[in-house]
Amino acid sequence: MPFYLKSPFQPAGDQPAAIEKLLNGFSGNNRFQTLLGVTGSGKTFTMANVIAELGKPALVVSHNKTLAAQLYREFKEFFPKNAVEFFVSYYDYYQPEAYVAKRDLYIEKDAQINEKIDRLRHSATHSLLSRDDVVIVASVSCIYGLGSPVNYRDMRIPLKVNAHIEREDLLERLVAVNFNRNDTDLKSGCFRVRGDRVELVPQYSEEGLRVTFFDDEIEELSIFDPVTGKTLTRIDEIFVYPATHYAADREILNQACDRIAAELDERQRFFSSHQKLLENQRISERTGYDLEMMREMGYCKGIENYSRHLDGRSAGDPPFTLIDYFPKDFLLIIDESHITLPQLHGMQRGDRARKQSLIDFGFRLPSAFDNRPLSFPELERKFSSVLFVSATPTEYELEKSGPEGVAEQIIRPTGLLDPEVEVRGTDCQIDDLLSEIDSRAEQGERVLVTTLTKRMSEDLTKYMKEQGVRVRYLHSEVETIERMEIIRGLRLGDFDVLIGINLLREGLDLPEVSLVAILDADKEG
Repeated sequence: MPFYLKSPFQPAGDQPAAIEKLLNGFSGNNRFQTLLGVTGSGKTFTMANVIAELGKPALVVSHNKTLAAQLYREFKEFFPKNAVEFFVSYYDYYQPEAYVAKRDLYIEKDAQINEKIDRLRHSATHSLLSRDDVVIVASVSCIYGLGSPVNYRDMRIPLKVNAHIEREDLLERLVAVNFNRNDTDLKSGCFRVRGDRVELVPQYSEEGLRVTFFDDEIEELSIFDPVTGKTLTRIDEIFVYPATHYAADREILNQACDRIAAELDERQRFFSSHQKLLENQRISERTGYDLEMMREMGYCKGIENYSRHLDGRSAGDPPFTLIDYFPKDFLLIIDESHITLPQLHGMQRGDRARKQSLIDFGFRLPSAFDNRPLSFPELERKFSSVLFVSATPTEYELEKSGPEGVAEQIIRPTGLLDPEVEVRGTDCQIDDLLSEIDSRAEQGERVLVTTLTKRMSEDLTKYMKEQGVRVRYLHSEVETIERMEIIRGLRLGDFDVLIGINLLREGLDLPEVSLVAILDADKEG
């Protein structure tokens, strides 16, 4: 299906020339191009036009979740008939596994997974393997190990009306791809059995799938609402994809366990030869337990640390990531590239430094090194067509693009000008700010307030609410989905003031905001 771009506006200002130049560049086999545009010049709309005209699956990478969420909503509006997906880290809370040797302190991995974001991640990979008109907005977590797309695709379960399959065989296959049986609470990644019916909710969907059997034949397939049980539509066939990206069939799993056991033996010999008895005991007990779980249950906690063996990779080979789920010819857009590229550069080095201690002291096998983000050179080798987007591109982007590969957007289609900057004293600054907020609220405009600390943003929010101001706060402890709702609420006028830290560094596009107040600006840096 081609991309269908829906917008009440037509390209204006510098946008038509920039779009034409970028499209001509990609058509002329110029792999790298840069969109240099000032804030407010409509770079996102230009990106959407380039995606629509090129007709390739697109990956848009942002440097933080908040900006990624805003881009996701905008692209959903631009492409209502196409698959626009959201792929960010699914942790609301994440404490990575670590070992502090100086204090002999082992910190076990502790994480709280956001089920909605996990569903969106599965929806992204499902769309990539089932259609071509896909736009995925992602954070830099898209270069982290994800599991083999070949295994993920090969483990899918084909279902078709009138197909011969016994109910018990289907149940066994669902368990093999990590679905859990739950006859009381049907949710994503679970299935239940009711007589001749098997009902399940794929990990990538909010809707359920009902499989009705007649003897050993599928009589009916239907999509239904898991809450009401009401049938929404009937279908003829469907593929059910695994409930985890680290799915592997029994043969692959057994081979992986054999390789893990062989690596364990080698590691034990190493520790024994160096008289490291404690480390030897640790690695034996921990890995032995994981192997037992994998052989019996097909899964274990921290299975991603064995991804190299599950994928059949050699030591040092790059991991599979979201990018491997794309076809070879796709469009990569790196938004705010002057910030995003340094993050992409540093992720692999930071991950290796943390795992070095775990491996040295017997908490993990050396193969855990290969559960990692891509290094930047590995990422570069996966580049196909790349568009860097920034108001201040660095030498890297400009050198890659060359002088002919840079399209500029200076004119703002809205006619907005750069804001006036006014410095005021700190005496009675809150009362002064409240006065400014009242005048903006009367005109239906919004206000951003930046503070130095999270606590200050929360305390100021509480104080302003007591003064009758419609206000919310936003910082890193706010869950990802709630951040999206807060930004949307500000734009819709559900409240007038948003208080937070580093709001200006988020790269947000909020045309409704007419005042940005930076408290203690001399300390902001």
